[in-house]
Amino acid sequence: MISHFLIDWETSVKPWLQKAIELLTETLKPPCSEPNELDWKGTISADNRRLTDHLMAFANHPGGGYLVFGVNRDATFRNLSIAEIESTANTLANLGRDAVESPLQIDHQGFSFNGFDLLFVYVPESGIKPVHRRGKSMDDTCIRSGGTTRKASRQEIGHMMVHSRTPRWEGAHASLLMSDEEVLKNLNILPLFEMMQMNPLVSEEEKLRWMQDSGLIERQPSGGAYITNLGAISASSELSAFPVLADKSARVIAYEGTNKIKAKSDVSGRSGYALTFERLLRYVIGLLPKSEVIEQALRTTVPIYPPVALREIIANALIHQDFTITGSRPTISIFDDRIEIANPGKLLPSKTVERIIGTHPESRNEKLANAFRLYNICEQRGSGLTRAGLQVELYGLPPIKFEEESDHFKVTLFAPKSFSKMSASERLDACYQHALLKYVSSERMTNKSLRERLKMPEKQRSMVSRLIQEAVDHGVIAPANPASTSRKFTEYLPAWAIERNRA
Repeated sequence: MISHFLIDWETSVKPWLQKAIELLTETLKPPCSEPNELDWKGTISADNRRLTDHLMAFANHPGGGYLVFGVNRDATFRNLSIAEIESTANTLANLGRDAVESPLQIDHQGFSFNGFDLLFVYVPESGIKPVHRRGKSMDDTCIRSGGTTRKASRQEIGHMMVHSRTPRWEGAHASLLMSDEEVLKNLNILPLFEMMQMNPLVSEEEKLRWMQDSGLIERQPSGGAYITNLGAISASSELSAFPVLADKSARVIAYEGTNKIKAKSDVSGRSGYALTFERLLRYVIGLLPKSEVIEQALRTTVPIYPPVALREIIANALIHQDFTITGSRPTISIFDDRIEIANPGKLLPSKTVERIIGTHPESRNEKLANAFRLYNICEQRGSGLTRAGLQVELYGLPPIKFEEESDHFKVTLFAPKSFSKMSASERLDACYQHALLKYVSSERMTNKSLRERLKMPEKQRSMVSRLIQEAVDHGVIAPANPASTSRKFTEYLPAWAIERNRA
């Protein structure tokens, strides 16, 4: 018995080992045979190429697989020495790291089985397939079939590629391997349960399991876990503890006047987005100019920008940013006449500035977007900017301005401004955006609805009619029914919606 290296079955074992033991026990029953999930060997082969074949095959197999050393071909056993176990484990770890693409994180454990000291090796299934020989094409790979390892056919390789999982930023590691205690210290999940209106978990194991299931951490069979980018950016107690995310905290700058010559305040967040979002929103609203309104015979002070619109736009900036752009962070800039919310990265190729409201929801950080909705931070899929636009119209503000630059995307809300003080482009944008918001709400724009949106009385109908005609001439809107001769009751749609309906 190698007591200082091996462990007894009665004591704690790695989670995967129990399944491996059960598989080995089953395969040793007459007639003895090896399944696709397990391969036993008397000793390690001197042929590293063949060992690499086995690692690739198990990594490509659903659920991964196990190698057991110390079991001979005739299903008899032999004791392995400490030196054999350490040498075999090191050889396989090196091959998993250096000989295949993508690299594998294999695990191992010595165990006394039927009185013999054996080595169990776990090769997890890879999400990115096919795992193939490093420096070679994807054709140079293997699979498990009929209890043996063989070269994969082109058809089998194609099937693996179809079911391969494209790696996403959220799943990448933000930390080095941490102990369970370190994970619980670095992530604060209690506020998440409060946001979801759920009872908090009590035991450490329950918390770790929930974090694993939610994608906040990646637990390892050998113990400990990696905190993922999703976990760190959502729930880290201190973002600076994660070098790859230290510069991604939201920044709020309040300027004097309407330019960037002098800043009154400049503050950046410290913790994960989900933990600080409500505080961030309250802080921003606290810096904004206020106006007084009469509600139910009471005078109330309210921000000049709708809080609902601010919530959705700021949440979008945090969620949809391009985290691969270094040295840049989400920034909220407050001026006397506007507020600008900018995030690193351009729009996805499927998006355009003109169609960003009401389009099919899509995000480069889909897991982060789902988490924000789960935590009740932002609106349901695809409705956030629509809701923001409707609130801006309700407040009678100028239209939202969307701008795509070379390395960032910016959304601007403007302070209240009368129609007479709007520029020609602002008036056209207000007309188009109103037609768009009506369309995505299954309604249609009319002269009356646009007047109500612009807070203009009936006597200014002709002025609104001229604006509508100008928008038609610019090709941004069009009559829903071109055959109609009534100007007064004509309904309008975004021009692209007319073209789509024709198609």
